[in-house]
Amino acid sequence: MAKFGFMRWLYLCVFVGFSCLLLISCAVNSSKGKTLRVATEPAFPPFEFQGKGGELQGFSIDLMNAIASSANFKVDFQSLPFDGIIPALQGKTVDAAISSITITEDRAKTISFSRPYFKAGLAIAIRADNQDITGFDSLKNKKLAVQIGTTGAAKAKSIPGVQIRRFDSAPTALQELLNGNVDAVINDAPVTLYAINTGNLKGIKVVQQLLTEEFYGIATAKDSPNLALINDGLDRVLKNGTYSQIYQKWFKAEPPSLPVKSPFENQASTNAPKIFTSISVILQAFPTLLQGALITLQLTILSVVFGLIGGSLIGIVRLSRIAPVRWIARAYVDFFRGTPLLVQIFMIYFGLPAILQELGLTFTFDRLTAGVIALSLNSAAYIAEVVRAGIQSIETGQAEAAQSLGLSSVQTMRYVIFPQAFRRMIPPLGNEFISLLKDTSLVAVIGFEELFRKGQLIVADNYRAFEIYAGVAVVYLCLTLLSSQAFSQLETWMNPVKRKGTSKNDFSITRE
Repeated sequence: MAKFGFMRWLYLCVFVGFSCLLLISCAVNSSKGKTLRVATEPAFPPFEFQGKGGELQGFSIDLMNAIASSANFKVDFQSLPFDGIIPALQGKTVDAAISSITITEDRAKTISFSRPYFKAGLAIAIRADNQDITGFDSLKNKKLAVQIGTTGAAKAKSIPGVQIRRFDSAPTALQELLNGNVDAVINDAPVTLYAINTGNLKGIKVVQQLLTEEFYGIATAKDSPNLALINDGLDRVLKNGTYSQIYQKWFKAEPPSLPVKSPFENQASTNAPKIFTSISVILQAFPTLLQGALITLQLTILSVVFGLIGGSLIGIVRLSRIAPVRWIARAYVDFFRGTPLLVQIFMIYFGLPAILQELGLTFTFDRLTAGVIALSLNSAAYIAEVVRAGIQSIETGQAEAAQSLGLSSVQTMRYVIFPQAFRRMIPPLGNEFISLLKDTSLVAVIGFEELFRKGQLIVADNYRAFEIYAGVAVVYLCLTLLSSQAFSQLETWMNPVKRKGTSKNDFSITRE
C-alpha cells in the first residue's frame, strides 16, 4: 500500500514537472515567434536607406534588429512615406515605426514613444558658393526646401517672409538646392553631413550651427503593449555595449548620453474618434482644399490644351506614309505610354537641370512649367492614339470624294475628316481629361501645392489622415462628376441631330 502511494506521488511529480516545462517552452517559443510590423522610410541615410542589393541598411535598421534580438521578437520592416507613418500607427496597420522620428509634444499626444535612441538637431544646408546665409537669422525672405511633416518643416514656418517648398523626402529637397531652385534646406544635421561626406552631394555645405537639440524615438500607437517590449530591448542594447558598437559603425564617434525617458511621456491623446469632431476637421480644411482644387483645375486645363494640340499632330503623323516620320511618332507614343508619369516628372524637373548644369549651363524649372510640360507630354501620347483611331474610323470613301472635288489632303483633313472624327473622339477625350485631373496629384512630388499636396500638409499638422483624405476624395469626386457632365453636354452640342432636337416626325414631314 505504501509502495502504491509512493508511485502515485512520483507520477504526479513527473506530470507536474513535465507540464511546467511545456508551459515554459510554449512561452519562450511564443515570445520568439512574435513579429512586429515596423514602418520606416528608407530614404534617410545614414539612418534608413536601401543598399545596392535593395536590402535595408542604416543606423536605425541595425539598432531595431539588435533590439528585436535582445527582446526575443522578430521584425518585419515595411516601407512607408514619412508623412504616412503616424496615420499608419493610428490605424494600427503597423505595430511600431523607426524612421528618425523626432519626439515632439504634438506627436506625443497622438502616438507613444520609446525612450530616446539618438540625439540630433537641425542644420542649414546651402550651396558652397553662397556667402549670404550665415545662420538662421539670414534666412529671412529666402526660398527654403524641407521634407514634409518634419521638424525642419515646422521650424521653417517661423522665418519671416520665407518661401517654403515641401518635398516627400530629404534627398529630393537637397536636389532642389543642388539645382539652384532654393537658397537653403533645413534638415537633420547627421543626414546632410553624411550625404556631403560620402560625396553624393557636391557643391553643398552646412552652416556650422545646430538650430535645435532633438531626440529620436521608436513610435507605437497609444497604449500599445509593444512599447514595453521595445523599451526593454533598447535598455539591454544600451547597457551591453551593442548600441555603442552600432553608433561607432555609422558615425565613427562615441555616442552621447541619452535620457532614460521620453521628454513628453504620458501626454493625453487629443484625437478621440467623435463624429462631430471629424466633421469639424473636414469643414475647417475645406477652404484650403478648395484653393488646391483651383490649382488642380489650372494644371489640368493647361495640360489638356497643350496635350490636345501635340497629340493631334502626333496622331496625324502616325498615319503618315513616310516611314521614318511614322516610326518617330510611334517611338514617342511608346515611350510616354510605357514609362510611369511619376518617373517622367522626376526626369523633367530634377534630371534635366542637373544634366545641363553638369554641362556648364545654368538652367532651372518653375514648378508649374515643369508640371504642365510633364503632364502635356504624357497626355499627348494617349491623345495621339485617340486621334489616330478617330481618323481611321471615318470611311475612306469620304476622303476620296473630297479629293475628287478638288480638295487637297490638308483641306480634306481639315474640313471633312477631322470634324467628323472629333465628334467620335469626345468620349475617350473626356476619359483622358478625367484621368489627367486625378494624375495631377503626382505633381506633389516636386512640391507643387495642388489639391492632394494641400491635404498632405494639413495631415502633417493635425495627424487626422482619414478625415482630411476623405475631404480630398470628395473634392476630386465633385471635379470628376462636373467634368463628366461638361463632356456629355459637349458631345450633345457637337452632334447635329441632338443639337437641333430633330425627331422622326420632322423627317416624315420633310419627305412629304
